[in-house]
Amino acid sequence: MSLLKQIFTWWNGQTIGTRFHTWRFGKKVGEDQFGNVYYQGGGTDSEGRTRRWVIYKGYAEASAIPAGWHGWMHHRTDVSPADEDYKPREWQKEHRPNPTGTAQAYRPPGSLAAPGERPRVTGDYDAWTPRG
Repeated sequence: MSLLKQIFTWWNGQTIGTRFHTWRFGKKVGEDQFGNVYYQGGGTDSEGRTRRWVIYKGYAEASAIPAGWHGWMHHRTDVSPADEDYKPREWQKEHRPNPTGTAQAYRPPGSLAAPGERPRVTGDYDAWTPRG
């Protein structure tokens, strides 16, 4: 990654400040199947817990963190998925990144972005008018 990109963009991987903090204080905890790398160290947060952070592979997108790592990042568990044989529960779906702004985004019936024609108005709605 170019130096200018690291200096001026926060959404692309890591910034210079994050790189310095990681180099100085970070202890690598593990990596997920998407290439995101997880760290901890460098003091405590406002609740006295060890700081934890992720360096995303590519764009910084919070929905790119799988369920097991999400629980660890938010201190719901002290054991990272890298330190245990984490297996998703049978009811958990495979991770999907947030589709907002893409062709896979949800477009409800009647939305201007939805394909096809909008349904006709049924007449069950009366517009509000102020009393004069």
